[in-house]
Amino acid sequence: MNDTDNHISDRKLRLTIRISKGSMALSVGDPQENGQLVYEPYAMNTAISVAANLREAFNVSELLQSGYKRVLVELDTPVMLIPTDEFAGQDTAALYHHTHHQQGSEEILSSVLPDLNAVAVFAINKDLKLVIDDHFQDIRIQPLMQAVWTHLYRRSFAGPRRKLYAYFHEKHMEVFSFQQNRFRFSNVFDAAHAHDALYYLLYVWRQTGMDAEHDELYLVGDMPHADWLTSHIRQYLQRCRVISQETDFNNIPMAARKDIPYDMKAIYLD
Repeated sequence: MNDTDNHISDRKLRLTIRISKGSMALSVGDPQENGQLVYEPYAMNTAISVAANLREAFNVSELLQSGYKRVLVELDTPVMLIPTDEFAGQDTAALYHHTHHQQGSEEILSSVLPDLNAVAVFAINKDLKLVIDDHFQDIRIQPLMQAVWTHLYRRSFAGPRRKLYAYFHEKHMEVFSFQQNRFRFSNVFDAAHAHDALYYLLYVWRQTGMDAEHDELYLVGDMPHADWLTSHIRQYLQRCRVISQETDFNNIPMAARKDIPYDMKAIYLD
């Protein structure tokens, strides 16, 4: 079996669990190979912890009761990016706790981003990690943004212009750019309101020295008041584009589904 066959088999047999603030979703399938994807949102009880929600989900979710032993957990959590060549010498747990002021009730994990010469360091609640460990044998855990970073990095080579990206999800805006196979900038902002998103985008644009006439801003995801936001951005920047998810993923039918987040599409369709 070649590497491609292994990748197809992995998509078919590995359950994906997306865990973000206040929501959970599960999926399995291979939409590129046979067009099939089972997608199951789970309504979380915000009165209990995420770990308790996942425990309860095993009692009612058809996918979780289907016996999958391999899982990819996509976790919405603060991330610290470290250049690969500096990672080995760092006390990553202490540095992460200092950077994000965590309380110590989390386990610190890391995920390598080989295309970007970086390692993503992030935290997972220890109780949540225990639930995952109890139910699965082959476990991968990565930040929610990992698939988005990798996908948009690969498309960033189209054209000579510098590009700044903004991905909107769960009332947050992830802003990032790349240069010479590395991150040039990456940060996350609260963006429940379009006015805040506009302010932060223009601030980052100026901070990173982007050119208002020649460089490009790409927006994707669940934007607040999208028409207002894009029209006001275009008063300042000549090249602002909203990414069409259908075109971005080669018009594969799943790409048009509005119920599936862009970051999860990037896992299956990249």
